[in-house]
Amino acid sequence: MVFTSVINFVRSRGPDEFWRKRRVFKLAAHFIGRRRNCYSIAVRNVHRALAYATKGRELKKQDMRELWMQRVNAGCEQHGLQFADFQYGLYRNDVLLNRKVLADLAIWEPRTFEALAKISQHVPEEGECLKTMDRLDNVLKFDFSIFFTGSGDK
Repeated sequence: MVFTSVINFVRSRGPDEFWRKRRVFKLAAHFIGRRRNCYSIAVRNVHRALAYATKGRELKKQDMRELWMQRVNAGCEQHGLQFADFQYGLYRNDVLLNRKVLADLAIWEPRTFEALAKISQHVPEEGECLKTMDRLDNVLKFDFSIFFTGSGDK
């Protein structure tokens, strides 16, 4: 864009304003009435909508955490446990599952959750943890090569 004087350069808002307004109007495209067509009204409503969207993402995370806690507490209650005791027993047995996974197990895999409840009721002593690690070493020494025979040589 060529300007013949400095005054025209100062008065020109140029393409930046066009794209800024275009971005606001694109975000307001689903609004109804002047909230969609009038820039000064659209920019306020878009700003408010973006603020609500940010707040909504946090509330969604909070709601999901509450739902997971309710599901795990219900599963623990079925097996006569308090959640704190259940969680401590799992920690002592080196079962590191978060609340989301525990909630999914409580709903969709009740027998697996029951097994976890039984595991959490047996809190090992200090010496028993080493026995668990020895058993883990024996599992890791298993020869997995029997599953990988030469069928993929093409």
